Amino acid sequence: MTATTAPPRSGLPLTRLLLVAAAVLGALFAAAAPASAHAALLGSNPKAGTVVAKAPADVALTFSEQVAMDNKSIRVLDPKGKRSDTARLRNLSKGSTVTYGVDLRPGLAKGTYTVAWQAISADSHPVSGAFTFSIGAPSRTTVSATGENVGGGLVGVLYGAARYASYAGFIVLVGGAAFVVACWQRGANERPLQRLVVRGWLTLTAATLVLLLLRAPYTGSGHLADVFDLSALKGVLQTKPGAALVSRLLLLGASAVFIAVLFGAYARRTASTEPEAAKERKDLAFGLGLGGTVVAAGIAATWALTEHASVGLQPGIAMPVDIVHLLAVAVWLGGLAALLVALFRTPSIERAAVQRFSRIAFTAVCTLAATGLYQSWRQVGSWHALFGTGYGQLLMVKVGLVAVVVCIAFFSRRWTARLSETAVGEAVDAAEGGATGTAAQEQEQDQEQEQEQEQVTVPADPQRAAQLARQQAARTVVRERRVRDADPHRTGLRKSVLAETVVAVALLAVTTVLTTTEPGRTEEEAGRGASSSAAAAVPSGPVDITLPFDTGGPKGKGTAALELTPGRSGDNELHLFVNNPAGKPYDVPEVRIALTLKAKKIGPLPVVPDHLFTGHWSADGVQIPMAGKWDIAVTVRTSDIDETTVNKTVEIG
Repeated sequence: MTATTAPPRSGLPLTRLLLVAAAVLGALFAAAAPASAHAALLGSNPKAGTVVAKAPADVALTFSEQVAMDNKSIRVLDPKGKRSDTARLRNLSKGSTVTYGVDLRPGLAKGTYTVAWQAISADSHPVSGAFTFSIGAPSRTTVSATGENVGGGLVGVLYGAARYASYAGFIVLVGGAAFVVACWQRGANERPLQRLVVRGWLTLTAATLVLLLLRAPYTGSGHLADVFDLSALKGVLQTKPGAALVSRLLLLGASAVFIAVLFGAYARRTASTEPEAAKERKDLAFGLGLGGTVVAAGIAATWALTEHASVGLQPGIAMPVDIVHLLAVAVWLGGLAALLVALFRTPSIERAAVQRFSRIAFTAVCTLAATGLYQSWRQVGSWHALFGTGYGQLLMVKVGLVAVVVCIAFFSRRWTARLSETAVGEAVDAAEGGATGTAAQEQEQDQEQEQEQEQVTVPADPQRAAQLARQQAARTVVRERRVRDADPHRTGLRKSVLAETVVAVALLAVTTVLTTTEPGRTEEEAGRGASSSAAAAVPSGPVDITLPFDTGGPKGKGTAALELTPGRSGDNELHLFVNNPAGKPYDVPEVRIALTLKAKKIGPLPVVPDHLFTGHWSADGVQIPMAGKWDIAVTVRTSDIDETTVNKTVEIG
């Protein structure tokens, strides 16, 4: 009795592809930070790090673009961590300036207060931050000024994975269906291609549901358990991102009908040779092409209406361009995945189908380049932002990966051209005819096994019949694989398409991370706004300078060491120490100090310190009205006629 033969494993290259894809995804998502800011904080009142003489009436924050906030979005905490605001958000926006604030409670004590804020930017991404200001004088505080890590943690990782899965599902669904309708109509009857498109639909649907459930904890608490909070889900449905996700689910319902027709009625007409079937197939192809394009554009619009394209410069142009960009990516990369499956999993694919896809892919890449160039200009804006921001650097990585895929595609086109020069009959004859060596031996074995199968009566020995059926299936797989591998040009094409797909997986991962990164133009505008309206947001710390002097008279040489604490705008304490060349303190008849902010034409502001001890003068309540580069001038008089002034410019926050 012949031993049972298991079908050969023909999916090893695809398995390797999945392993490489998993490694790339793990590296990218592990290295990616939680959702980066897209709306940036341009300034605040009071400014970060400042010391104000008396408690302000409110705290106001100004952003680079429109944000969504509620009564919990801005919290002002006293040094002990208790809320000092009224928890009632006020919209203080005027014209194009986006400002929100909260009123402070009356009678606030002196000390350092922490402002923690979080919001949802117009492109649907959560942003957050924190800073401090002081009333009267700085103090110790028990509050951390790092802000809440919205969009991070386990919820952020799951949300990022779902975003990647949604992009991948969209590309496979749209690109796979387009490949069947536009390039290889007979592929509608091939089970591997049917499974590919259906799995793309399932992946996109499941990822959309996960994004909808994770939206509330992703933009709020960060706790995974909040996915079961129905009230939070209701709030998400009332937002623009929530409405976009629901719209995507509805469009996926329409796409399910499209898939049913494509692999049902259309597939049957494709397999039929009757003249009427050909006309019906043509009509169905036109309807599927038109309807599928509308549904695919609608699904792409659910991203364009809620992400980068919907905010910033020229949104009316950017959103349609983004839709075209997404469709071009799907037709190219999704079609590439379908071609890979056809080359590895189906018995054969017509050369004309490969050539049609090559032409369509070239058009898609040209469209991708044109729309990508516009989006890059819109999001980056300058060469400095291209090289000096995280968004610009990721964009260069993406462009590099696209270039790699295009280079590999060049070799694929060469294999396709060679493939067209080889007759189909020659490849099949070489595979099935067994002209030499191993092929002939395998053919003889197949014939012997077929004769053995014919001698067995199925009703008499059902177990043996089942065994022979399995053997027959194994022989069929081997025969189909032999046909596929007989043409060396087809083998070369399979390898080059596999390489394209591996790089495309990495390209999709970089694109997903790019959509959660603050655009370079926004980052630079936020930096300029922060420097102009918030001045030195981070306090420079105490000022400690030593100025050598020489009045020219007897005992006219020495050093003046000045300390200004805390070295920030508001009240400061000043100490001046005068030492002789030996480093010992000694008194001089007079010292004077003046502060000047030349950039704002403030000063000189005189400071008259009190003499405390030998060589030590001090002044309390020295007012620094604002942050900036201040010129500190120290005048030392060592006799009735001998004096000098030394100065130094320092940064005061």
